[in-house]
Amino acid sequence: MPKYSLVVLTNAVAGREEEFNEWYSGQHLADVVALPGVVSAQRFHLAPLQRAATPSPYRYLAIYEVETDDLAATVAALRERAGTDLMPLSDAMADDRYAYFFEPMGEATRAPA
Repeated sequence: MPKYSLVVLTNAVAGREEEFNEWYSGQHLADVVALPGVVSAQRFHLAPLQRAATPSPYRYLAIYEVETDDLAATVAALRERAGTDLMPLSDAMADDRYAYFFEPMGEATRAPA
């Protein structure tokens, strides 16, 4: 079965971090995992120490693992459900966000044991 990663970078509206994080972790992850083909989700927040001198424009990252023979159907379901009762969106999430599907380019490289 083909595998994909949906990578989403987001921010909270200023002053609404707690509300945003409660909604995202407490509801939105499960709503997205309910989509056909989405098998898991994990959130991250930006670490305080970075290699780059330029600060990231995004504080939060979500990675969704997708396994499907029909990525178009998964994308269509995401578009259809986003902002509905099946996948309500929070106004505590800033409008500027990044969300793209990626395909692997081979197997993961692991450190030697």
